[in-house]
Amino acid sequence: MEVEAACSGGAGESRWSQLGSSLPVRNVQALAASGPDELTADTIERYIQPDIDAHVVLAEHSSQVPVIDLRKLLNAETLEAEAAKLKFACQEWGFFQVVNHGVPDEVIANIKCNIHRFFDLPLDVKNAYAQRPGDLQGYGQAFIFSGDQKLDWADMFGIFTQPSQARDMSYWPSQPGTFRYKSIEHRVTINAHKERLSISAFQVPKYDGIVSPVPGSMEEEVLYKTMTVEEYARLYMSNKPDGKSNLDYAKLS
Repeated sequence: MEVEAACSGGAGESRWSQLGSSLPVRNVQALAASGPDELTADTIERYIQPDIDAHVVLAEHSSQVPVIDLRKLLNAETLEAEAAKLKFACQEWGFFQVVNHGVPDEVIANIKCNIHRFFDLPLDVKNAYAQRPGDLQGYGQAFIFSGDQKLDWADMFGIFTQPSQARDMSYWPSQPGTFRYKSIEHRVTINAHKERLSISAFQVPKYDGIVSPVPGSMEEEVLYKTMTVEEYARLYMSNKPDGKSNLDYAKLS
């Protein structure tokens, strides 16, 4: 089960959630709890991703995931060394663990607890917050455009949290009551015996803005296009079902 929360810079940025729509699909929690009559080979086949190499990430390397200390990034004496670690993590790994971020452990624990409580609610209660046509917010799965498309083995719930003017409170669950707290593409291995909780927070740019390569030296070749944020977002939406990289389409030919 996954929760996705997006933050943006202005009241009009709720347009992000209206970039596409998603078809309703079977609830994974209910499917996992069903009997063999429903868990048929044909049903499971839609959730199998044939292009995933199970040996790309090895368990023995899990302790090597880069750890970035935000406190060191704010200290002039340790900034340069920690910034170099951050650059390496972004270039070579694509993700990293953050420590000393200032978010109290109690807040993190409460968020996890509330989200678990939401996903443990009866299906009809959760469906009251289901995605609606033309909106990517809500309960369900995102980027489902066809009846034969491969699916994630997960139930998701997405909302816009900031700025407050962009919130659609009709998607915010009243159960549990404390759910209404203040406010890289990845793949994971499924645990056959325990549910996994993933909480993602996205900081999206201004919808009317421009994205472009960071300027380098005069001799450095420019490899990628300059485009509007809206163009890039629509490119992302159109490529998501096929698992294609936006960078391939953003490269200059």
